[in-house]
Amino acid sequence: MKRGFVAVNLYFHIMKLLLLFVSICTSITLHAQQHLRYPVRRTYTFTGGSLALAESIDSITQKKDTLHFNIQAVCYNDKSEKLWEMNDHILDSEYETSIWFWTKFCDVKDLDGDGLVDPVIVYGSNGMNGRSDGRMKILIYYKGKKYAIRHQDSEMDEGRYTEIDASFYTLPQPIQKHIRSLMKRIYDADLTILAFDFQQQMDKKKTDIR
Repeated sequence: MKRGFVAVNLYFHIMKLLLLFVSICTSITLHAQQHLRYPVRRTYTFTGGSLALAESIDSITQKKDTLHFNIQAVCYNDKSEKLWEMNDHILDSEYETSIWFWTKFCDVKDLDGDGLVDPVIVYGSNGMNGRSDGRMKILIYYKGKKYAIRHQDSEMDEGRYTEIDASFYTLPQPIQKHIRSLMKRIYDADLTILAFDFQQQMDKKKTDIR
């Protein structure tokens, strides 16, 4: 048992050093890295800037799963100057165990054809029962302003809900359409449980969907 603990501990430190090395070797400059408190998980570059997603490395389970207690995203212009930053962390009150970026669904594209990228960040958390009672959040940055969709999962129907910023419905239609498609992709991937009629409720511009 002791040997297994030592092996897991050694693996934890090796992973921490490796991710630190990777973060240094990314396209984010040393000047820009001064804003980052955690190892970089992924970077996205686009005309006029870049986006860095970083996650703390806080523990390695015996199954070799990495647990993250904090996340951070920083967007830079082409001079490596910070434009905006977002942070989140596990909620002890909800017995969350880890939080991380869902990089498969994050992107930096011009979604409405105005020549400016519209970063979309997706991340989620694990609760006591894994993803089945964790959180999922979608953040859209349009012309520097943040718009959010927050979802709380639960194994109980009454504990499951989605909150949508009212301002989301003021976004250009191509962006709204993209996000709704993204939500369906996440739902179809069994990463979260959305209301069966969430599309119809969004047609009515609902901000609290249960």
